[in-house]
Amino acid sequence: MNELVKSLPSPTLPGLHLPCLDTYKGWLFKWTNYLKGYQRRWFVLSNGLLSYYRTQAEMAHTCRGTIPLATAHIEVGDTCHLVLTSGGRSYHLKATSEGECQRWVSALQQAKANATLLIHHSDDSGDEAPVPQEDRALTQGVLKTLASKLDDLSTCNELIGKHGAALQRSLSELEDLRGSTDSTDKVKTVNERATLFRITSNAMINACRDFLDVAESHSRRWQKALQHEREQRHHLEETIEQLAKQHNSLERLTCPVSDAVDVEHSQEGDASDENDEAEFFDAMEESPAFLLKLKPCVLSYFLQDTSTTNHMQLRRTRRSRIPDKPNYSLNLWSIMKNCIGKDLSKIPMPVNFNEPLSMLQRLTEDLEYSELLDRAARCDSSLEQLCLVAAFSVSSYSTTVHRTAKPFNPLLGETYELDRLEEYGYRSICEQVSHHPPAAAHHVTSQRGWTLWQHITIDSKFRGKYISVVPLGNIHLQFHSSGNHYVWSKVTSTVHNIIVGKLWIDQSGDIDIVNTTTKDTCRLKFSPYSYFSREVPRKVTGVVEDRESTAHYILSGTWDDKMESSKIVDSSQGCGGSEGKQKTVYQTLQPKLLWKKYPLPDNAENMHFFSSLALTLNEPEEGVAPTDSRLRPDQRLMEAGLWDEANGQKQRLEERQRLERKRREAQANQALEEGQDIEGYNPLWFEKRTDDRTGESTYTYRGGYWEAKDRQDWSQCPDIF
Repeated sequence: MNELVKSLPSPTLPGLHLPCLDTYKGWLFKWTNYLKGYQRRWFVLSNGLLSYYRTQAEMAHTCRGTIPLATAHIEVGDTCHLVLTSGGRSYHLKATSEGECQRWVSALQQAKANATLLIHHSDDSGDEAPVPQEDRALTQGVLKTLASKLDDLSTCNELIGKHGAALQRSLSELEDLRGSTDSTDKVKTVNERATLFRITSNAMINACRDFLDVAESHSRRWQKALQHEREQRHHLEETIEQLAKQHNSLERLTCPVSDAVDVEHSQEGDASDENDEAEFFDAMEESPAFLLKLKPCVLSYFLQDTSTTNHMQLRRTRRSRIPDKPNYSLNLWSIMKNCIGKDLSKIPMPVNFNEPLSMLQRLTEDLEYSELLDRAARCDSSLEQLCLVAAFSVSSYSTTVHRTAKPFNPLLGETYELDRLEEYGYRSICEQVSHHPPAAAHHVTSQRGWTLWQHITIDSKFRGKYISVVPLGNIHLQFHSSGNHYVWSKVTSTVHNIIVGKLWIDQSGDIDIVNTTTKDTCRLKFSPYSYFSREVPRKVTGVVEDRESTAHYILSGTWDDKMESSKIVDSSQGCGGSEGKQKTVYQTLQPKLLWKKYPLPDNAENMHFFSSLALTLNEPEEGVAPTDSRLRPDQRLMEAGLWDEANGQKQRLEERQRLERKRREAQANQALEEGQDIEGYNPLWFEKRTDDRTGESTYTYRGGYWEAKDRQDWSQCPDIF
């Protein structure tokens, strides 16, 4: 039987008044799998969250799952069925009667409406600041709710103290009356008081959970607002500093400032220079008409500097959305059935299976959490630094959890730059250095103490039911102050359900991170998903060891959410190891959060599930090389939703690339016949070298790109688009 709990007191325990806690509870049947079918579960609807348990007793310790209703879709089926869809997953539920099903649907729809209303103004993914009046109203509403929940907690605290003291007195009296005839009544009294104490404690726990839910639901918004205020303060300081420089320069101009500016001066004594500057800044900030009072020589100087400042301010504003993805249906199997066992890079595919980013941009997207490397650069301990490097290597997969679409194969000679010096202190440049096999070189330099480079070759195969993508090559990372040099490689990505079902992606394999300077190591294990496994999906574990193979940290988490590190304080040999080996048992301190995934932007499901950084990668920018991925016409048309036109451009570019390859092959054959040396394709910004530490042959940055951009000299760039 379902319960609609509007308030407590309990009807059997008069006099107990607890906080108002809107909750809907009851039994429903939940579809589990084809082996077990529908299973009876205890569902609890509270604070916009639908949680379920195997039994009512599990509510105290184990929750089997939680469905946020704010983003869920509720669909009513036939014969007491309803389906909840949230986060790409569907939950099939069944009630025992039509009336019960209708009551659940009403409760779920009301909870969804309340949850949607609560978070309506909590969108923290946009770049624009909220309207002050609405922001104040929302903040006041949240504070009022928190204050109400705090009052509930205070009430529960008083009740717990009261009933706890009464229970203690009853226990003392029971101890004194041991063996007496009145003991039965006293035991009954103790049981009643213990029941009161238990109910009050449960209410306290629920009130704490409500308080925490409200606080957490708005914490990200407040953090965003705080960060916005910090950035505004930083921009204001820069502006004031710029104005101070302009003021000093104005004083040194040949035309006196006293003649150039018509300002009323006080006759009551001379003001200090500091006060004069303060008045000057106020006039500049609040009165645009101030500029009209300047003489032409001063005005032209001032406008020349401020135009540069305004341009820098505008460059800091990045887009936060792209056009919604069109709903075009196309049978993937009809195209892929003839491609089993083949290299996907050689198969022409329509843009319907792509996302509007190139592979070069996907490589650059690894820098989504570059602040992990900034933190690592400041570490004094190489082992703690290795923990952060490991978290960074895992974080690069967090954006792929919903991204089953294929990035565009870059054309030979295609480049992509990402200049984030102002925001994050780094510059990134990628170039496609080979077409068959497809290979890209990537170089990143950060002003915050690190350099990263990689040369990745993609080996992709279609296996019938799934597609496997194996990145070949190493990633190198060096910190400037310590000289620590880290090397690691990527794991295998697999896209499942090619023939039937919903596409989903998994990451599996091992990553061995080696500090070639100190010989510290970390092995990360990406556990493949198994339908019959009880492990947490997308699980990642690892151990950080020094050069003596002594373990110092345990790493754990998931590649789509977060990573934590736990410092090892003791270890012992246990039993149960594989191949007759004893299993090492580690005793650790409390885990420390290394990395947490950012929430996706609003409406991400209609924007290819792009992250905040991914939304900006294809944003048009001035001054980039003519080979930049942003200028690729088929990719640009696809982003705009013009997929038919994009397919036409894609075919044109691929045909042009095939003709260019045939031309190079003909030249090579002619040179071979004439006995001349055959020179293969040479990338423009990268060159092939042998790595001194690993001995591998890899493409590394030869330099010159950013200098060419400063000069706007792209005469060496080929015409590939």
